[in-house]
Amino acid sequence: MQIEPLGEDALLLRLGNVIDPATNRRVHALAARIVAAAPPWLREVVPAYASLAVFVEGTDGDAEALADARDWLLAQVDAPASTAASPDATREAAIIDVPVCYAPEYAPDLNALVAHAGLSRDAAIERHAGGDYRVAMIGFAPGFPYLIGLDPALAMPRLSTPRTRVPAGSVAIGGAQTGIYPRGSPGGWHVIGRTPLTLFNAGTIPPALLLPGQRVRFRAIDAEAFRQWPRAAA
Repeated sequence: MQIEPLGEDALLLRLGNVIDPATNRRVHALAARIVAAAPPWLREVVPAYASLAVFVEGTDGDAEALADARDWLLAQVDAPASTAASPDATREAAIIDVPVCYAPEYAPDLNALVAHAGLSRDAAIERHAGGDYRVAMIGFAPGFPYLIGLDPALAMPRLSTPRTRVPAGSVAIGGAQTGIYPRGSPGGWHVIGRTPLTLFNAGTIPPALLLPGQRVRFRAIDAEAFRQWPRAAA
């Protein structure tokens, strides 16, 4: 593992350099351990696929304070495996159910996925909805979950020309990842469905529906169920 400065008030812990479920679980386990210990200087912990940003309170660019935090973090990394916190300890073991409508009006790129994967439409939907996913990280936009666990047969390159607007709730595939657009925005992933759930609401605590380390399962619903789904108040 490598630790390096990230600006004047944070440290970046690199646990690997690939998108790998085992490495990502180590990231979340370490994040849980740090949060559970809650040293007084800790401001925020932000996990990614293979790295962890740790923000330090009150350093004001003090190199000595950052060095002390670095030494403490190294001790957490080197602690015996038996003391490692599990990501399930903070995110619980419950699976978050996410309904998805794969009907054509909500899935403009599903036919392209079907052709790319050499599967029938029903088989592609079954494989996508049947995956066991985990939120590897939140990024790109507030509340956007990068989900690890996509069936390799469904992986496909991003769009050669990104869309100027992707509707909120769009479920999409980019490379070996699947994710959900929390609000309308530009995007270059292949949209294969849409969920009626609200992924990000600044008025709730926490504001994001899905959090790093959580397990997710998609559940296929039809267009009528999507239209009738109760929407959160604006």
